[in-house]
Amino acid sequence: MKKELIGMTKTDLESMVKSLGGEAFRSRQLYRWLYKNLVFEFENMTDLPRDLRDRVKQVASITLPVVERERISRDGTVKVLLGLQDGQHVEMVMIPQTRAGRHRYTLCISSQVGCPIGCPFCATGRSGFVRNLAVNEITGQVLLGLLRLRNSNTFETQGSATRLTNVVFMGMGEPFLNYSAVMKCIRLMNDPDGLNIGQRHITVSTAGEVRGIRRLAQEGLQVTLAVSLHSARDEVRDWLVPLNRKYPLSELEEALRFYCGVTKRRVTLEYVLLEGVNTSRQDVASLIDFARPLLCNVNLIPYNQIEKAEFRRPSPSTVLRFQQWLKEAGVNSVVREERGGDIEGACGQLRARVCFKPGRRITGKGRKING
Repeated sequence: MKKELIGMTKTDLESMVKSLGGEAFRSRQLYRWLYKNLVFEFENMTDLPRDLRDRVKQVASITLPVVERERISRDGTVKVLLGLQDGQHVEMVMIPQTRAGRHRYTLCISSQVGCPIGCPFCATGRSGFVRNLAVNEITGQVLLGLLRLRNSNTFETQGSATRLTNVVFMGMGEPFLNYSAVMKCIRLMNDPDGLNIGQRHITVSTAGEVRGIRRLAQEGLQVTLAVSLHSARDEVRDWLVPLNRKYPLSELEEALRFYCGVTKRRVTLEYVLLEGVNTSRQDVASLIDFARPLLCNVNLIPYNQIEKAEFRRPSPSTVLRFQQWLKEAGVNSVVREERGGDIEGACGQLRARVCFKPGRRITGKGRKING
């Protein structure tokens, strides 16, 4: 079975190149072609000797997820359906942040096919869980996003530089249940010799996987940690975020204290507002008690409707009242602007329409670019 070059680090590539009789500096050239120049055809890696290219091609492939479908929102958000080699699918979302002639984009990527957490208001959670993504499948999403910005005429880029400035693990899946692959992808993204995306421009969103929070605290990274809280009352959160039954709020709070103490970084709490479920005065009081001692920032997200879900979006007045209560208590909060709602690309709406039940496979293969 051939090795996959996407997802390999400098050390990985050096070891492979040396095993093929190549010099160490050739691995650095190969690394730059992949992660700096975004070149994925061996024939175009012109500073590598042809015999070395042939040897690498015999043992390795360069495989990116296949773009199967795109939907473009009125606000410029792009949702992309990606096909994987085993016939499974994930979605990623490109969110524009255009200001004063500058074109900047946030890329929302997935870490799993489906999600095992099972939050009832989330389309991904309701679709079930299939498997973790491999490093090349996660990193490949970032590479495809960069290629999309470089090559597509969809984005109005004339007269200003277009950049991918932020990457968020807020797509399909729970990142900390695919911890090793996610961390390897983050380090590849951050490498100044490669993708060169700053640590503080990378966000990892978790449903409250306590072990992952503690592990991340000790990685020496300055990424942003976001926690999908949605309620600070155990009896409500047990329903909204079933992981809470394993890690109740007391354990989550202890882990966040540890994380903040080690990293000296603030945590963001994501809070989807669900009419009549978590928007009362009691709910906000519990949220204040949880967030204020940790100096957390709170992102308020009015619920984005999904099919066959019994939840309702709160009125604008309810959202403003909830935010005002937080402000009066000295808790920083923002109401997240909905982007991509008309294409089911907003928070909680990703599900990959052709995603099937766990264990079931469909026909069709991902495309290998080489080998």
